[in-house]
Amino acid sequence: MSKIAARLAELGIELPAVFPPAGNYTGCSRSGNLLYVGGHGPINGADIVTGKVGRDVDLVEAQRAARMTALSILATMHEELRDLDRVIQIVKVFGMVNVAPGFNQTPAVIDGCSDLLVEVFGDGGRHTRSAVGLAELPFDIAVEIELIAEVR
Repeated sequence: MSKIAARLAELGIELPAVFPPAGNYTGCSRSGNLLYVGGHGPINGADIVTGKVGRDVDLVEAQRAARMTALSILATMHEELRDLDRVIQIVKVFGMVNVAPGFNQTPAVIDGCSDLLVEVFGDGGRHTRSAVGLAELPFDIAVEIELIAEVR
């Protein structure tokens, strides 16, 4: 068992099924030693978190949505790499939050993703990040996150 697979098991984490792209694009693309993972949302089978954060979704639920999204990203990465031990470093996370007017705690929402990445990859999960609030996201999902990782 790989180191990351063992870490996921230790944390009691099972990766969800890979959610297919919603259009004419791929879930991730590799260029050299960088893996670009496109926008993922908080979807795990029938469980989907939708609505405006700060109105329909509270901060705790939004953080859970960001964590769910991170798990979906890891599933896509695993499908591409076949072994998450190939991840050297999470380089960049870009988090988008579907916000109600006046909600400005987007960094706290995306912490749900960032915290999971550090739990799984340790220092290799520490990354730079942007967290922005948007008026709308596709299908009314509460968060959308993309990521860049250095891989071997």
